[in-house]
Amino acid sequence: MIIRKQYKKVIKLLYHGPHERAIMKIQLSDLTTERKWRAATGFDKQRFEKLSELFKKAYIKIYGKSVKERQVQTEINYCLNSEEDLLFFTLFSLKSSLTYDLLGLVCGMEASNAKRNQKTGLGVLQRIFKELGYAPKRKFMNINEFLEYFADTDELIIDATEQRIQRPSDKTSQKQYYSGKKNIYDKSHDYQRQEYQNTLYKSLSGRQDA
Repeated sequence: MIIRKQYKKVIKLLYHGPHERAIMKIQLSDLTTERKWRAATGFDKQRFEKLSELFKKAYIKIYGKSVKERQVQTEINYCLNSEEDLLFFTLFSLKSSLTYDLLGLVCGMEASNAKRNQKTGLGVLQRIFKELGYAPKRKFMNINEFLEYFADTDELIIDATEQRIQRPSDKTSQKQYYSGKKNIYDKSHDYQRQEYQNTLYKSLSGRQDA
């Protein structure tokens, strides 16, 4: 077993060269002004540093080790080499709203790694918000629990433009309810959508009728 592992290391060195530390293309050192800090992360430097401290503690609570300690166990070249890097990447991904392909291109990683790193970072942030009592409740066991949670809420807005339904059996209905997404069928609230379009049109055109 030991000989096999050593053999794999030799083959890797022959084809890929010695292990080198990878770095993310965008660095915190590039954020030289408060304007750049806010543009890239949505935070100023002081608030980012405060969040970074909470982020590191939460990361270790979840994984039992720091980012560097976990990376020692592998021979993969990571672009994110600290909790601070992971937090920066996560905030940048949310602020920029880039696709994973573009996010990976900008930050110097594969799209799959960009998606995985964002998921990891979001998990740590959710842990922080939950511990501080800021995380919204997302799951309810029954309708009574739902009603109790929103008992003091005067107005509740639900995003229900599309609702998934079972795939219709006849082709006409399939075409009518097909959402455009792969294998997904839904009921769209066309009336609300049309009402919004009419309101927007009247606002832009200055019309009061129709």
